Order: sequence, then structure tokens, then C-alpha cells
Amino acid sequence: MPISIRSSLLNGRLDRVAIALSGLCVAHCIGTAVLLGLLASAGGIFENPLFHEVGLVLAIMLGAIALGHGAMKHGFMMPAAIGSLGLGIMAGAMTLDHGWQESAYTLLGVVTLALGHDLNHRAGR
Repeated sequence: MPISIRSSLLNGRLDRVAIALSGLCVAHCIGTAVLLGLLASAGGIFENPLFHEVGLVLAIMLGAIALGHGAMKHGFMMPAAIGSLGLGIMAGAMTLDHGWQESAYTLLGVVTLALGHDLNHRAGR
């Protein structure tokens, strides 16, 4: 038996690693079951149109404040324009029926808005 494995066995390091992995497995299994149960229970809340409307209003307010402030601070309009495009895509997604198209356009809008915020942050450095 190689010396490094033998040394690890003797000082209990491998046992501690195995115990830690077992603990992570238990945490994963319990956490997944609890998370799926909560999501199933709260699923009706997330399908409510009011939830999406409030989220979009918050995104518009935060986007206007952060992107507008950035444009005034560093003078670059591109981050605000890209962020506004993302907000527009998100607003447009709300006009679609619930389904994969709405989800796809919402995610596209969120990613575009996040890109605008990232560019805004980088321009402000």
C-alpha cells in the first residue's frame, strides 16, 4: 500500500472525508425533498399574474434608478439602452400566454437587463 494512502488511513483523514461526503448526501436528499415540497405548495403563488406584474414594476423602478444614475454619472448611454431593451422584452413576455414562450422571453429579458446592469457597473469603475 502506498505511503500516502496508508498515512491517510492511519490518521483518519479518509474517514473524515467519507463522513463529510455522507453528510453532504443526506443534506442534498433532505434539502431536495423540502425544496420540491415548498415549490409544489407555492406554485400557485408564482403563477398569479400579480406576482409577475409586481416583479416587473420593481425591475423597472430599480432599472430606472440604477441605469439612469449610471448614465448621468459616467455619461455612457449604452448600458441604459441595453437594460431598457431587457425591460421591454420582459414587459412583452407578460402579454404571452403561460408556457415555454413566456418563460423563454422572460429569461431573455432578464439576461439582457442583467447585461445592461453589468455594463453600467463596469462603466462606473
